[in-house]
Amino acid sequence: MKERMRFAPSPTGFMHIGNLRTAIFGYLYCKHNKGDFIVRIEDTDVARKVEKAVDLIFKTLDLCSMTVDESFKQPGVVGPYIQSERLDIYRKYAIDLVAKKEAYYCFCSEAELEEQREASRNNSSAFIYDGRCFKLSEEEIKMRLARGDKYVIRQKIKKDGISVYEDLVYGKIEVENRVLEDQILLKSDGYPTYNFANVIDDHLMGITTVVRGNEYLMSTAKYNLLYDAFGFPRPKYIHLPLVLGEDGQKLSKRNGDASFMDLYNEGYLSEAIVNYLALLGWSSADNKEIFTMDELIDVFDVKRISKAPATYDVKKLQWVNAHYIKKLQINELRDLTIKHLSNAYDISNIDEIWLDRLIKLYQLELKYGKEIVKLSSLFFEKNVVYNDECLKFLQDNEVKKVLSVYYNYIIDMSDFSIESINKMINDIKINNGIKGKMLYMPIRVVASGLMHGPELVETLYLLGKDKVIDRLKDYLKEV
Repeated sequence: MKERMRFAPSPTGFMHIGNLRTAIFGYLYCKHNKGDFIVRIEDTDVARKVEKAVDLIFKTLDLCSMTVDESFKQPGVVGPYIQSERLDIYRKYAIDLVAKKEAYYCFCSEAELEEQREASRNNSSAFIYDGRCFKLSEEEIKMRLARGDKYVIRQKIKKDGISVYEDLVYGKIEVENRVLEDQILLKSDGYPTYNFANVIDDHLMGITTVVRGNEYLMSTAKYNLLYDAFGFPRPKYIHLPLVLGEDGQKLSKRNGDASFMDLYNEGYLSEAIVNYLALLGWSSADNKEIFTMDELIDVFDVKRISKAPATYDVKKLQWVNAHYIKKLQINELRDLTIKHLSNAYDISNIDEIWLDRLIKLYQLELKYGKEIVKLSSLFFEKNVVYNDECLKFLQDNEVKKVLSVYYNYIIDMSDFSIESINKMINDIKINNGIKGKMLYMPIRVVASGLMHGPELVETLYLLGKDKVIDRLKDYLKEV
């Protein structure tokens, strides 16, 4: 049987790291096994729907080079691919379950449910609906339906025995049925719950393997009871390990769970994001860490998924991203950085060749696109601010003498080209006996405000003669 994997996001906003990681793992497993990748939009949570979120979902998948084989954009024969267009299907299957006595109408009001919750709190026990409406007579059910009483449809779960299934990551999972609640399948507004719609859709769409987070390990038992009640074959399951923030807590917006578009707009490359997220809970047999999408598909092995939680480490993401930045051509590097420079500084009248040289100067240091603003600030700010290390270095009397020499050489230069700057430094070395650290460090510190930085000659050239002289003057008049 051909592998069919679905990614089923809810259109509630930007796609966050945790959700995208689940999509990536599903995609890699699917494509490694020559399967089809299906996107189904789960929009039954009407209150949380966000306009244009569906467009953002598909834009994210496209940027991440994840080819969609079926969706509402390119439908197959198992549509609709949007859950809100499948309401009649869910109702039909819910009524079928009622007829089989595998589900029942529940007319309990919110006040009645709160009374049960209060009793559970008083007993210091978890609330589980007591199933009282299952005992209603056929006559009472018909009467209440006829007069239009609000109801939900609940799954009837037998409380004896143990539910068992195999997960491809965690192995044999056992859940006592007594801890499973008679979950709601169809809400009073006619919309299905997430749990119910997933089972119906996955079966009708021929989904062979379900990939999701391990927070669903226990509740999957309820899904399986639904499969069994309908007589549907169960899919295979891959439950992914939890992702923790750097604070050791579950990843959330508060502790680092940025959306993909947040990262992308900060200047992280989509291929680097995919590469990094694939390493969150999975590793290759040879511990290689840099992969193209095709390479990931080729080597992906579900047996290499860890059971232990993974930690979202921004520094590791930046390390991976920097690897990709180092390989960019100048036009790609410009596209990654120029918008950030233009947002921070007025570059409207700056020569494009100069900008390209500036951007190229930081290519080996850059970890993400927006970082260019901070790294290159010395070229745009009027004054240099020295840190304590620089101030201490500048107190050396020898430094003042060296900088006076530089000032006299530079003031007389008619040509401030790369070649001329190199010649000036060499002349100072030969004619004044200045060498080593003292030859380069004083001019670097005064010109850039940095003890260590990008290549000196290129830095002086990009600063330009006037700015270098101004900074030398400012220093020399202060000492």
